[in-house]
Amino acid sequence: MGKYDDVALQEPERERALAALREQLEQWGLTMPEVEPLSLHFGLNRFGEIGETEFWVANEEGHGYCGKFLFVFDGQTCPYHHHEVKHETFFVLKGAIRMRVGEEERVMRQGDLLVMPPGTGHSFTGIGPALILEVSMPSVPGDSFFEDKRIGHDGVI
Repeated sequence: MGKYDDVALQEPERERALAALREQLEQWGLTMPEVEPLSLHFGLNRFGEIGETEFWVANEEGHGYCGKFLFVFDGQTCPYHHHEVKHETFFVLKGAIRMRVGEEERVMRQGDLLVMPPGTGHSFTGIGPALILEVSMPSVPGDSFFEDKRIGHDGVI
């Protein structure tokens, strides 16, 4: 059993999701880094509604930084959560998202930037397909706290 088997898509659903993602990237004319994508359903098994695909470019705990691309399909939501330690910056590369920060909701479009300090609750939903760059402190196990208590603190995001 793999490290993320309980929170990530398995075959054949994983390959279908990645094929649709690759098709979208091709339409945008983008190439992702050659890393293994992680398609998450966060243990809820409702990937079309609650999920995202992450491309981890770097997670350098010893050097204090992390960089990853986050992809959501239209209507797909990364669930509301916060980090006690991790400081993040989000940059919308393609598409648009509805970002919830605390009780506030805002629409972010291509080119928008948002800094997310530790302790700040947030989630985002694709308004159409969207690609986000996350630059942050390292992702470490136990630092992701989800509003939905069915989701554990496995440190995936």
